[in-house]
Amino acid sequence: MTDGFAETYGRAPDGVWRAPGRVNLIGEHTDYNDGFVLPFALSRGVSVAAARRDDGVIEVRSRQASTVVTAPVDGPPVVSEGWPSEHAWAAYPVGVARVLQEHGTGGASLLIDSDLPQGAGLSSSAALECATALALCDLHGVEIDRPALARLAQRAENEQVGMPCGLMDQSASLLCTAGHALMLDCRSELSSQVPFDPAAAELTLLVVDTRASHTLTGGEYGRRRAECEEAASLLGVDALRDVKDLAGALGSLRDPVLRRRVQHVVTENHRVEASVGLLRAGALSEFGAMLNASHLSLRDQFEVSWPEADVTVDVALRAGARGGRMIGGGFGGSVIVLTPAARAEKVRDAITAAYEKRAWTPPEFLDAIPSQGAHRLN
Repeated sequence: MTDGFAETYGRAPDGVWRAPGRVNLIGEHTDYNDGFVLPFALSRGVSVAAARRDDGVIEVRSRQASTVVTAPVDGPPVVSEGWPSEHAWAAYPVGVARVLQEHGTGGASLLIDSDLPQGAGLSSSAALECATALALCDLHGVEIDRPALARLAQRAENEQVGMPCGLMDQSASLLCTAGHALMLDCRSELSSQVPFDPAAAELTLLVVDTRASHTLTGGEYGRRRAECEEAASLLGVDALRDVKDLAGALGSLRDPVLRRRVQHVVTENHRVEASVGLLRAGALSEFGAMLNASHLSLRDQFEVSWPEADVTVDVALRAGARGGRMIGGGFGGSVIVLTPAARAEKVRDAITAAYEKRAWTPPEFLDAIPSQGAHRLN
């Protein structure tokens, strides 16, 4: 990255920062409902080499894109400016710069590199936001604690990019530690580290990129959030996290779609809390049942799964996996599969064969080792 930055900008960077992607073990579509999530950081992520600028400009280049974007730090929401589609990736770092300038940061020249597959549901956008946020704070001597920085990065995605995401992805990228998952209460923003070491239990957690790319800035994700907010309003609660009597809530809602959304969110929160108990007790083998229940709920109640995800989970279970589920916002992306380590190769082969049989693009398998959160490399 240092040499590449020098070749690009004609000077050495002031530093290089890296933020990881994430896998959410369980707790999907609960974050914006003030609920609970349980993500961990991947070893793959986004690196940002950066140098300070004092002209109020942020210049962004990427090794994965041919375009160069230069924009004033002090500007309107990116989503309102009508950028061409080839510049869409740059809305994330520019959006972060525009939010953070309110806290004392300024311009910078950035070179971005990533080994996270885009559209795989592994939160490459949040990793880009968090690496940029760390870089800008360090370059301009601004100190913001990590929970607050996660909130600012989320705000950048909400306001600047127009994606109504919750807090989970940015918190995972900034707060996770190696060998642990992060139990995060998205209302209080309190978090704790939960030991997560599948290898010690002779298990393997596979991340299967189904190669069905998703785009969450489209209407379906926002529609799900709006449905949850409507249901909460009808039930007289601040958020679906506050529903205590699920049967009563379902009985009071006339709209079958809203009933399904409520059932998923409420039961998914329960599954997160139960999963934390299993992991703390070292009962990882039993955790597979939680994954299966989560996937069925996301498929049938929240209706965000997709054919490749459903086939991946079904085939993995038939090949001897303990559990599996889609991850991310849905409509494409990745699946996680928990399998005995001795059967991991058989599970991978079975999934690959199922894709070949259906003439689908072959899946990709990624490592899923709980890793370090965002940090400065040099």
